[in-house]
Amino acid sequence: METTHSNTNALEGKTIALIAYLTILGLIIAFIMNAEKKNAFAKFHIIQSFGLALTGLALGLLNYIPYLGWLINLIGVCILLYMWIMGLMNAINEKTKPVPLMGEFYIKWFNNI
Repeated sequence: METTHSNTNALEGKTIALIAYLTILGLIIAFIMNAEKKNAFAKFHIIQSFGLALTGLALGLLNYIPYLGWLINLIGVCILLYMWIMGLMNAINEKTKPVPLMGEFYIKWFNNI
C-alpha cells in the first residue's frame, strides 16, 4: 500500500515538474498545484523554471539595446534554449540536477519560493 502512495507521489511530482517547464502559464499552474502538496521534486524544477523565465525576461530587455543588445539576446536565447531543454530532460528522467550555467544560482536565489 505504501509503495503505491510513494509511486503516486513521485508521479504527481514529475507531472508538476513537467508542467513548470511549459510556458509562464505552466509555471504559474505548477506553482499553484505544488502549493498544498509541497513535493520537493516539483519544487526543485519550479525553481529552475522560474529562474529560466527571469533570465529570459532579462534577455528580452537587452533586445532594446541596438546592435550589441540584439547580438547578446540572440546568443543568450540559444543558451537559454539549451538550458531549458536540459531542465526538461532532467524532469522527464526524474533527476534533480540543476540546469547548466545558472542552475546553482537559481537554487540559492529562489529557494524560499
